[in-house]
Amino acid sequence: MNYQISNLKFQIARPATASVVAFLSTLVVAATAAAQSSPPMLMALEPLAVQAGGPAAEHVVQARYNLNGTYRIFVTGAGVTGEAVVAPAKPAAAKPMEETKADDKKSAEAVKSEEKKPVAAAMPAAPETPKLTVRFKAEADALPGVREFRLATPQGLSSIGQLVVVRDPVVVEKGNNNTADKATVASLPVVLCGAIEAAEDVDYFRFPVKAGQSLTFHVRSARVEDKIHDLQAHVDPIIAVKNSAGVVLAASDNYFFGDPALGYTFTQDGDYYLEVRDVRYQGNVYWQYCVEVNDRPLLSTVLPSIVAAGKKTTVQPIGLNVAADAQAELDVPAGLAPGTHWLSPRVGKESLTPVPVVVTGLPIVAESKSPHGAADAPQDVALPIAVSGRLGAPGEVDRYAFAAKKGERFSFEVTARRNQSALDSILAVYDEKGKRLQEGDDYTWYKLATSDSFVEFFLAGADGRYVVEVRDLHQRGGDAFVYALTMQRSEPTFELHADGDKVLLAGDTGGCIFVRAIRKNGFAGEIELTVEGLPAGIKAECGRILADGLDGVIVFSAEKGIKPTAGQIRIIGRAVHKDADGKETKLSAVTNPWQETYMPGGGRGHFPVDTFFVAASNPLDVAKVAVSTNEIVLKPGESKQIEITIERSPGYDKAITLDLIHRHLNSKFGDCLPKGVTIDEKKSKTIISAKDVKGQITITAAADAPAVERQLVPVMAQGAINFAMKLSYCGEPLFITVAK
Repeated sequence: MNYQISNLKFQIARPATASVVAFLSTLVVAATAAAQSSPPMLMALEPLAVQAGGPAAEHVVQARYNLNGTYRIFVTGAGVTGEAVVAPAKPAAAKPMEETKADDKKSAEAVKSEEKKPVAAAMPAAPETPKLTVRFKAEADALPGVREFRLATPQGLSSIGQLVVVRDPVVVEKGNNNTADKATVASLPVVLCGAIEAAEDVDYFRFPVKAGQSLTFHVRSARVEDKIHDLQAHVDPIIAVKNSAGVVLAASDNYFFGDPALGYTFTQDGDYYLEVRDVRYQGNVYWQYCVEVNDRPLLSTVLPSIVAAGKKTTVQPIGLNVAADAQAELDVPAGLAPGTHWLSPRVGKESLTPVPVVVTGLPIVAESKSPHGAADAPQDVALPIAVSGRLGAPGEVDRYAFAAKKGERFSFEVTARRNQSALDSILAVYDEKGKRLQEGDDYTWYKLATSDSFVEFFLAGADGRYVVEVRDLHQRGGDAFVYALTMQRSEPTFELHADGDKVLLAGDTGGCIFVRAIRKNGFAGEIELTVEGLPAGIKAECGRILADGLDGVIVFSAEKGIKPTAGQIRIIGRAVHKDADGKETKLSAVTNPWQETYMPGGGRGHFPVDTFFVAASNPLDVAKVAVSTNEIVLKPGESKQIEITIERSPGYDKAITLDLIHRHLNSKFGDCLPKGVTIDEKKSKTIISAKDVKGQITITAAADAPAVERQLVPVMAQGAINFAMKLSYCGEPLFITVAK
């Protein structure tokens, strides 16, 4: 499964945090030392949008920590480039970190807790740049929508920022436009950009409209905050269209997940107003938005919503300001990998709003026009198959029948809500007598919960006919309730997920990334990790995920004296599955990168992103990590000690934590120690105090620890950036062997 989901919003699946834990976390924050230096964390882009085909536009990137020396900007997708606008350096004394957060004082009371984060006493004595002017250029054929971007700096590669590519001219709010009489004036079509920068901020825009004109209003704000690394409080925007008397003609809150959208036909000539605010009247300087206002159709999805690569498909556009009988052509490029892709349907030469569609290599059928919702009259299909369907009316149910042999296993998946369908699906499997055998509601993809359904590894208990049923949780239906249903025999496979979206190599230190496996459909083997696309001067020691383990690791290093550099890479896992008859099947999977996020209350969350990077930077707080040995052989029941010496950068005097496991609070985010091998905390010195440079880790093999040969484990010296996030400086790779 490979979903490109940068424009979508999902609910993050995370354990509930008790208020007591949150309170204790606050106390711990006050006592936790923070790193003095960090790669930059992007917080916002102002304005949020750039016009495709328009002139290069200047934007301001707001960040935590230092953007000084930005030498390259990476932007996902084709047709968009960026560069830093370098201003003459001004001498500046070192400043307290609090000053880089001064803008947060404008935020609402609800987000003031951000200011309680630990801060360093001072940044390095160099000109700081927590804000940077950048220039983006979008070509005329650049696909509209959200793009990820990153800034490469001598301090390391930044976290992800998001940029919206639009078709119309961009107008940015001006001055105090908090009342209608001070509204920012614009002419249509237009993209309105601004920020809900403070509590009770309400922005107004004025524009002329002709009688009979139908307009759509599409907001992007909440969805572009999902991947922001350090933004704990998120916007909940609402819009209203008003006439000159202040009467609300139309309003929208949640349409595209947390973002509003609406369509409205005006009956009179005149000037009208758009009001933009947070639904709670909260605010934050980082809460940027863009609103596309035009008279074109605004699509949410299409029917069919599942297509084949390399083929042209006639689709029905679905959305706002769309005629009931509208049709468009969707030209799907050849070579697209299975999964969700954003594509633009066309009517003649006009491109419509890009929409997410599923690309599949399975045979595709449309649901029958004949009734097939009755239990005794389902639509017959032959597996494997991909079904394009829609629950077109309230209460409608679709059923599909297939033949199976006893002992066969099957997987059934609905893709709908995560691809902007209105459907909140329920997926159920019945035998031919109508007995319900299995049901799936919401599906969690690694750490994201969606409203789509998945029944995996279903076992046919007898020869016969089985029925798969698709319905809406609330018995709703209509044009927007489209779905893609895949039905196929379960094949052994696995998914890989990286605990992060980048690796930093600071000075002479190494870096690492943990990769977690989710095994499916009977696969239980070992997975070898590899890396593709390494930049010159950077190498990787690739580990493996043991058959009885969850995680593997890759340890990266750079040539001594390498200049700051960054590059996109891919992490691939390969394995061999052997079935009961001894037949071997080669398997592989590309690792899905996840950016860590700082959750309210001190939790560490993740959100999927499109790319994975490795970057070499100048030295930061820890200049070197030396390990006494990189080979340890343990007999069952035996313990051995690893000595670690760190070299601090000048002026750095904070505590450092040593570890072989990536963890936060009581959760392990990466642990590739062999089964039965543990860290003996009582015999280890894992906290290196401010005045010390040495520590040790003692590892023990249990008496029943199984044999394993040269399992790669990272030796990490971790400095806290804030309570939830750490920088891991690695020494040379450590290989652990448990003798037979």
